[in-house]
Amino acid sequence: MRDPSALRIDADRYWRSLMEMAQIGATPKGGCDRQALTDADKEARDLFRHWCEAAGMTVVVDAMGNMRARREGKRPELPPVVVGSHLDTQPAGGKFDGVAGVLAGLEIVRALNDAGVVTDHPIMVVNWTNEEGCRFAPAMLASGVFAGAFTQDFAYGRTDREGRRFGDELERIGYKGSLPCTAEPWKCHLELHIEQGPVLEAEGKIIGVVTGAQGINWYDLTIIGRRSHAGSTPMDRRKDALVAASRIVDGLERLARAFAPHAVATVGVLEVLQASRNVVPGEVRLTIDLRHPHADSLAELDRRCAALVSEVCGQNGLSFRFERIWSFPPVAFDPGCIAAIRDAAIAEGLPWREMISGPGHDSCYTARVVPTAMVFVPCRDGLSHHEEEWAEPEHLAAGCQVLLRAVLALARAS
Repeated sequence: MRDPSALRIDADRYWRSLMEMAQIGATPKGGCDRQALTDADKEARDLFRHWCEAAGMTVVVDAMGNMRARREGKRPELPPVVVGSHLDTQPAGGKFDGVAGVLAGLEIVRALNDAGVVTDHPIMVVNWTNEEGCRFAPAMLASGVFAGAFTQDFAYGRTDREGRRFGDELERIGYKGSLPCTAEPWKCHLELHIEQGPVLEAEGKIIGVVTGAQGINWYDLTIIGRRSHAGSTPMDRRKDALVAASRIVDGLERLARAFAPHAVATVGVLEVLQASRNVVPGEVRLTIDLRHPHADSLAELDRRCAALVSEVCGQNGLSFRFERIWSFPPVAFDPGCIAAIRDAAIAEGLPWREMISGPGHDSCYTARVVPTAMVFVPCRDGLSHHEEEWAEPEHLAAGCQVLLRAVLALARAS
């Protein structure tokens, strides 16, 4: 194999591919809407398949719609080195979340082709289905099936807001494959992603060497009070579900700050049922998202969150339904994969730092069954899941180059 330091990605080609993919599901404000298993998702998948096959790769699709593009190695019997991420987006998402990682894998293969380099291990690029979870909850659904966290039947039965089933939509767009979606003995799984936070940009770092990810708990909370007339119901006779909800939101803010600097708490959805200007709210539904990188602290946050809900509702004479609908434990990535990425960043002379991922990623599930690690690059103002999401071309190219070095190091015979 040639000296890895002599191999370079084509930064302009990588950027052109990102911009061409961004035209699929493009939104008026410069973002993308390619929700999982929509027609736009199918169009993106078709383009990715075309590019992979043009690069000499063999593309197969598993039963969850995960696309696996394989470049053969000198020794096909060796387990593949896998680069994976996702092409689906939020309803008003950005150009880079997920897609930067998938197309980085493609660019690595193209660069190897340009140089005439054949690795010992095969190289595989994966497009994971429904990472975002905005249309079919929960997030990272297909990688979760791969890792054994969900059953395939559970995944097929997920429905969107219109009642369309995941399994039916997968078949409709023609990406319900026959290959089983189960863990395989891959050598490793690497993922390039924008940070989706402000740390790298604030510190002037270009590469984040990701050592793990925060644990996540999701909850649904319904607070039930009593609807009554806003003009004739005295303040001391009210059972105002929205007031209770506001106290819980404020309490969660204070709770997260008490576990600084790592804890975060978010109420992302708050809905007043049968809302009216002159009616005391009688029922409110809200979602709660709690995260922390340490399992014991996340468990304590869980306990205190439940106590907060019970205390606030009890003080106001309100009933409630509180359910933890999803829990994801903290993740520690593989030391060998972390070292390969760190060594690559150092060899490229790039400013880097180790960090924990706040968001969840498909790599958080693959880490359960395959050695895994991630590379982060900065995004402007830490903005993501937003049409104005932006990453500088040179930062994306640097991340892709680091990933190329790590892949070459890991794809040697061992």
